[in-house]
Amino acid sequence: MNDKKILLDNIDKIHTTKMGVDRIKRNLKIDSDDVVKYCKNKMLDKKCNIYKQGKNWYCEVENIKITINSYSYTIITAHIVN
Repeated sequence: MNDKKILLDNIDKIHTTKMGVDRIKRNLKIDSDDVVKYCKNKMLDKKCNIYKQGKNWYCEVENIKITINSYSYTIITAHIVN
């Protein structure tokens, strides 16, 4: 099974911590109260490049890169990339 399908089949498990919410909001410069929903919507974008490297999933779409722990499905961080 390819990486993208595995992650999207488990999208309901994706979550983050309180510190993760603050970090993602700060890094992406967003005001959304539901950063998990925001990130899930980015992952569901057909143009999103999803791949697994080591213990993390990476989701790259538009100018955003989201890092997710592959065991716990915790969103660790998200960054704007140039």
